[in-house]
Formats: sequence, structure tokens, C-alpha cells
Amino acid sequence: MNIIERNGGRFDIRGIDKVRQAASDPPCVFIGNHMSTLETQIYPVLIAPFMPVTFVVKQELLSHPFMGPVLATRDPIPVKRENARDDLKTVLEEGQERLARGISLVIFPQSTRTPQFKRESFNSLGTKLASAAGVRAIPVAIKSDFWGEHGLMRGFGPVRPWSTIRIEFGDPISVSGRGRHEHEQVVEFIESRLSTWGALGFRDEGGEDGKE
Repeated sequence: MNIIERNGGRFDIRGIDKVRQAASDPPCVFIGNHMSTLETQIYPVLIAPFMPVTFVVKQELLSHPFMGPVLATRDPIPVKRENARDDLKTVLEEGQERLARGISLVIFPQSTRTPQFKRESFNSLGTKLASAAGVRAIPVAIKSDFWGEHGLMRGFGPVRPWSTIRIEFGDPISVSGRGRHEHEQVVEFIESRLSTWGALGFRDEGGEDGKE
């Protein structure tokens, strides 16, 4: 966060009180949209002070020369993204094991990082896991187009200092059954936040930006 701010980044972070509230009865499944590499760097900073946390990640990231060794120390759950049924089985089995040990999980249900949020590409894996493990789900919305995706190396594109980084955590949600209704709640929360924050890539003009 310090490096980002030194390079012109501005954070508007809301809902930390929801994470603090959830810490009284952990663990949880954090379910959010995935725009850039930034959130994998920042979410542990925001969540770990309240509860242990790790990620569901693509298998290939663990072989990344820079991020791989760091991710591996967090005991993540790797998925191959080749067979949805196999990934579901892996996340449900290993996810319940991590949650049983008191480790919360961050899940990005989209198939890949993308600046646009499409509900049809946002699967219900997160709420299914929360239901199976008997823990609460917390929606997380992010607008992180400050950090570009495509440059000399994917995930490390151009920096856009005029674009405020916006993150908001929603209320913890108790999940039951197959979690379909709760999945819709998560999707609607993310859509509403992105709509409020406006079109991606435009300069922020006016208003107050900062940490909350």
C-alpha cells in the first residue's frame, strides 16, 4: 500500500468494520470480483490483522518466478481451471479443511482477471463452500483499474494514478442450502458498488478520496 501511494495511488476503503465484526466468529469466505493483481497484494493487509486468511488461486501462479514463492507460503488452494467439476471438488474439500483450521478464504469466482464485471461469468463456488462449511460469506467489491493488466508481462501493466482504488466489504451473510439466494446477494452487492463508482478508466473528479 505504501508503494502504491508513493506512486500516486489513492485508496478509498470502506467496510473494515464488517471484517472486524466477522472476526468475532471466524472464519469466513470472502467473495469478490477480480480486476487486477493489486487485490492479491492488498487483501491480506486488510484481512489478516483480524483473522488468518489465504486464497483460492490458479495453479500456474504458484510457478510464477516472483509471486509463486510468496503465495506458496500462504498455504493456498490451487485449481487448474481446466475442469469445473474437478475444481469444485478441490475447493469444497480443501476449502472446508482450511476453514476447519480457522483459516478464512478469499475466492474470485470469475475465470480470470477482467476490468468488466459480468454476472454470467461469476460462479457460485464461494457461497457453496460457505454453506458446506457452515461459515458466513462476505462480499467484496473492488475497482482497481489503477493497476493495468496488460504490459510487458501480464498482471503488470501501466499505472493510472488518476484512478482511485476503491474497495468495499459487505455485511457477513449466513448461507444455507445451495446458497443460490446468497450468491445473488453477493452479485448484487458488487454490481451496486461498481455502478456507484462509475465507469472504469475515467478520471475521478471532485469528491473526497482516502482511507476510511
